[in-house]
Amino acid sequence: MKTLLLVGVYLTAIISANLLVAHYGAWIVPITSFCLIGLNFTTRNMLHFLWSKHLWLRMGLLIGAGSLLSWLINYDAGRVALASFAAFACAAAVDTFAHHVLRHKVFMVTVNGSNMWGAIVDSVIFISLAFGQFLWPIILIQIATKIGGGFAWSLVYRRFKGAILHRPASDQAG
Repeated sequence: MKTLLLVGVYLTAIISANLLVAHYGAWIVPITSFCLIGLNFTTRNMLHFLWSKHLWLRMGLLIGAGSLLSWLINYDAGRVALASFAAFACAAAVDTFAHHVLRHKVFMVTVNGSNMWGAIVDSVIFISLAFGQFLWPIILIQIATKIGGGFAWSLVYRRFKGAILHRPASDQAG
């Protein structure tokens, strides 16, 4: 049940961010980056803690589902959804590696350390593909807001991580 809730949070955050950027354009990127992508990155970390089996497959399907649903909800969001897919796939690979390297550190270091690397990769790829240009000012703002938003959401998740990460025997498979 906790995993399903986290998947719902993840999908809601990415679909909302994609649709907002598709509708409002570049000016909304810092807001969506802080509020929604920071939430998305930190939720992804919580799923990393829970999904030891088939992590790559599950994350790939989740990233694909978020982009596909964004496009199905609004066909005009196609470019943003595709940019989101490419950026999240690359960022997830970097984030997963960083998360693995930092997994024995305290919660806040693991989550925010991996979020930082994911934010850099995601921002460069997303902005370049979504807007067709390498817009350094927006990329730098997006990196900073994703890291800041991820930190804010990590404070929220830290408060509830015991309840989220403690898995009763009936929930071990999910």
